[in-house]
Amino acid sequence: MKRRSFVIGAAALALTPVGRTAQAQAVPRIERVASGFRVPWSLAFLPDSAVLITERGGRLWRRAPDGERTRISGVPTVAARGQGGLFDVVVARDFARTREVFLSYAKPQDRGQGTALAVARLDGDRLVNLRVIFEMAPGSTGGRHFGGRIVEARDGTLFLTIGERGDRPSAQDLSNHNGCIVRIGRDGGVPADNPFVAQDRARPEIWSYGHRNPQGAALDAQGRLWAVEHGARGGDELNRIRRGANFGWPVISYGRHYSGAKIGEGTTKPGMEQPAFYWDPSIAPSGLAIYSGARRADWAGAFFVGSLKFDHVAVLAPDASRQIVTLQTPETVRVRDVREGPDGAIWFLSEGNGTLCRIVPG
Repeated sequence: MKRRSFVIGAAALALTPVGRTAQAQAVPRIERVASGFRVPWSLAFLPDSAVLITERGGRLWRRAPDGERTRISGVPTVAARGQGGLFDVVVARDFARTREVFLSYAKPQDRGQGTALAVARLDGDRLVNLRVIFEMAPGSTGGRHFGGRIVEARDGTLFLTIGERGDRPSAQDLSNHNGCIVRIGRDGGVPADNPFVAQDRARPEIWSYGHRNPQGAALDAQGRLWAVEHGARGGDELNRIRRGANFGWPVISYGRHYSGAKIGEGTTKPGMEQPAFYWDPSIAPSGLAIYSGARRADWAGAFFVGSLKFDHVAVLAPDASRQIVTLQTPETVRVRDVREGPDGAIWFLSEGNGTLCRIVPG
């Protein structure tokens, strides 16, 4: 398929350069790579530069570099209701040896559905030996705030983000998985250095808690975990995730309830983390990439965040102190996922357009 290119002009690009070099003034362009997807949610790159793409309804696709598209069979049964369905796909670091990929999804449960993490081997055009290595407990009949982003850490452990499922107080309750980020081993086991392993009333998989709905997560160049999450009316956050940390929801927030009522106790409380950056009004962040600088050195370490609400890709400075770029064209309608590709470009999925696109930094 021929790519469609959009050069971002001054009217669509608000830019405060990180530096004063000529490179910082270069104009990115956006190219459409593929179209025809139904509510695409995540993308991941295979070693041969083929792209895996999930659709929330439960389909997994592989798009070859020549444009050929193949549906992958063997995907687990998903609860495709409300905001639930098939979420993230991540290619294992040792894929060349193991052929393994990780999937997150809304898994049907006795009490409704819950966010789950599975591992399977990609054998040609099918997934085989699929094993569920984690599912949240308890589940919920609610149809929102599943989280669902997966990150493979450098030590081989796996992080999975989980929303509070619309049950606000549960995000402060360590006896369930609502509103937390879990860390597990590849076999589903709990690492011994997880912060709550020795606490009787805690779920030992929990790494951090007090989250509302984290829908983007990534490692920086130092291997540290970052996540973006939805606030309510205002208060969307970028957070540096720390072991055992409480990120405050719903006790503290920079937003308000949709009714206009105050959330919790204010914006700060001892023992609760402050965001590295927050948006007000909300942009509804989904997808996060921390750029290596491969094709644009002055953007090394910058945070690329998709916006579902305002139809753009927000770019934050490497120190998270400010938003330096807003990339917005007709291609950026409801940006659901953002990844750096092996070519050094920033790839994203537009849920609104059903497309796969890439940003060439300039």
